[in-house]
Amino acid sequence: MTIDTNSFVTSLWRFFSSLKLTIFLLIGLAAVSIIGTVIPQGTPPPAEYLQTISQAKFDIYQKLGFFDMYHSWWFVLLLYLLTVNMAACTLRRLPHDWKTFREQAPTLDETREKSLPFSHVWKTRGNAGEMKRLASDILKAGFAAPLVTKVDDEYHLFAQKGRYSRLGVYILHAGIVVIFIGAIIGSLFGFRGNVWIDEGASVSTVSSNRGTPLELGFSVRCESFSVSYYDTGAPKEFKSILTVIENGRTVIDKRPVIVNSPLTYRGITFYQASYSPAGAPVFHINIRDRKSGAVSHIDVAQGETVRLPSGESLRALDYTQDISPYIQQLSGPAVRVALLSRSGEARTLLLLKNYSDFDDLRKGNQIFSVNGIDMKWRTGLQVTKDPGVWIVWLGCILLVGGIFMAFFLSHRRIWVRIGGGRLVVAGSAGKHQAAFRTVFDGLADQLKKL
Repeated sequence: MTIDTNSFVTSLWRFFSSLKLTIFLLIGLAAVSIIGTVIPQGTPPPAEYLQTISQAKFDIYQKLGFFDMYHSWWFVLLLYLLTVNMAACTLRRLPHDWKTFREQAPTLDETREKSLPFSHVWKTRGNAGEMKRLASDILKAGFAAPLVTKVDDEYHLFAQKGRYSRLGVYILHAGIVVIFIGAIIGSLFGFRGNVWIDEGASVSTVSSNRGTPLELGFSVRCESFSVSYYDTGAPKEFKSILTVIENGRTVIDKRPVIVNSPLTYRGITFYQASYSPAGAPVFHINIRDRKSGAVSHIDVAQGETVRLPSGESLRALDYTQDISPYIQQLSGPAVRVALLSRSGEARTLLLLKNYSDFDDLRKGNQIFSVNGIDMKWRTGLQVTKDPGVWIVWLGCILLVGGIFMAFFLSHRRIWVRIGGGRLVVAGSAGKHQAAFRTVFDGLADQLKKL
């Protein structure tokens, strides 16, 4: 038994260069991309989502890679297949179009004249040489400089525009393939992760979507973190000051990082993503004696109890950055404290930073107000490395250029034959036939007057 190798290779070639395969793969990629929209991406997945699915579903999703779908082997395989398919389709069609692209076809014979969609014929009595010169000037001024060929006693003029538009579809295909290649490179050699850094602390590893900590090869230190707020108390901007240290040497010193202004070093980019408190906040509280007006100050951390000069005690319970969700008429930070009498009896007080006289309404012997809040923060950074990003950008440029060439430009050709008492003008356009007809008829009207 023998195997027809040529037949097998031909069948394989037809399979990969099939338009049906292209449609199937595009529909498949679109369908599976819905999974990445419906199921939250990330390893591990959000705890809130895990509470909504059973353990059996979680195990199935985990094995199929649904929580990191765009890096799963089967999604990358679909990209591989589509890349090969588009390359094969391009190579299959290229020889014919390349022949048309290189073909000058400078003469207009009877066969070509009959095959062209636009043509006009007039009888002439003038000198063919002089008419050739005038026709050449008309084509040069209104269309393109012609190539002049003399065959026997006839002059043939050939002019064309938009020749390179025939390559637009291939540049478009190349752009798509390059984008896929860049995506595959980013999937194989890049990563996406997260890291939390306390103020004053450093990290040299990040947790990634691959499920294992990754060594950065350098350290990142959070020098400080700050948050600014609107008058309502809602966060306006949060900013990290980062320093990059490699081999004991500072290579990037105190670089501010905010949302949409990341830090990049050695191909690894750090984006400002979130923040959270690091440890208990410290409240600076003023105490004013109602009778004497004397003011004293205490510092108390959340959860801490401090003895007051009056013999009472003050315990900081909790605080909120914005009181408006709880009391609509008020806004800004609020601290809830417990005032403990000598007998241990507790009374809860609400102190508002933006309203220093708020506790005065209580009519107590001591009036408390918040002078400031010291909070140590922890910055949350998203860390990404995508070595294929510049390849993707190159693909996007090719894609846009290919679309412009393929859809907005057209290969237009015009032939003129002068001799034997006749003037023949004919033309064709790869697309936009109506627009070409206007140009062609205008030139034909000028040539008719020769």
